[in-house]
Amino acid sequence: MTWEKIGNLFCPVQNFEWMNSHAANPVPYILNNEKGIVRVFFTCRNANNVSHIGYTDIDFINNFKILKISDFPVLGPGPLGTFDDSGAAMGYFIEKDNKFYIFYLGWNLKVTVPWLNSIGLAISDNIYGEFRKYSLAPLLDRSIEDPYSISYPSILYENGIYKMWYGSNLSWGKDQSEMKHVIKYAESLDLIIWDRKNKIHIPLFHANEYAISKPWVIKEKDCYKMWYSYRGCNEISSYRIGYAESKNNIDWIRMDNKVGIDVSESGWDSEMICYPSVFTMNNTTYMLYNGNGYGKTGFGLAVLQSE
Repeated sequence: MTWEKIGNLFCPVQNFEWMNSHAANPVPYILNNEKGIVRVFFTCRNANNVSHIGYTDIDFINNFKILKISDFPVLGPGPLGTFDDSGAAMGYFIEKDNKFYIFYLGWNLKVTVPWLNSIGLAISDNIYGEFRKYSLAPLLDRSIEDPYSISYPSILYENGIYKMWYGSNLSWGKDQSEMKHVIKYAESLDLIIWDRKNKIHIPLFHANEYAISKPWVIKEKDCYKMWYSYRGCNEISSYRIGYAESKNNIDWIRMDNKVGIDVSESGWDSEMICYPSVFTMNNTTYMLYNGNGYGKTGFGLAVLQSE
């Protein structure tokens, strides 16, 4: 496949106290298909690097004009001692029965290892309304299947089942480069109770690779397609975007060499590219993604030119 880069769409510049920098983990929601208006949720940071979730509305028809930036965070850190007291990061957005669900990452800074992540949930009755956290506790936490830490989910509804692909640590270390982070799988009937299958769908593959994260899964005809971020590939230590396919959602084939997008020679995404999200609107397929600094330079857009 081949992607044409449109450019850097948005980067916070001390917009608010809670949106001092970064626009990581961009996740789209089409507000108005006819008018081409897309709300992009993202993770930003305050001056102390504590993460919040905000959004911006973008006009995809009129030169990707920024129409609105959220005045207040959609979600922020939880009370001291909770699973998200060090920050909340955007994971996935899904609509069900006229309710809107945000699956997000809760951060805890640790002493023996760099951090602990869990998956939380927030729900709203109105896309323009307030999102309320489902619980002070995480929806998915450490477990027998995932004893170390878990991360960003992607969810697909198919044949009455919600299917989730998410990141899981197989081991930890004093430094993040010592971890082994892969993509696992779970299922649910109601988005609340999840049955973890404890099966690795995307394992480590490249020489020196230590992390695969932030999956994004769609299904086209009879083929599951997944984009993700991976790092530690031979001599390249920074993130790149990878790609895999499956016919049965059990056996996945990594095709990173066919992903069709890489770092630029210079500019905002010249050092790394990561955290892709892929969606189709008005017969055009787009990819939102981050560049240098894990979203410090904001998020950009690419358009699929060919398969």
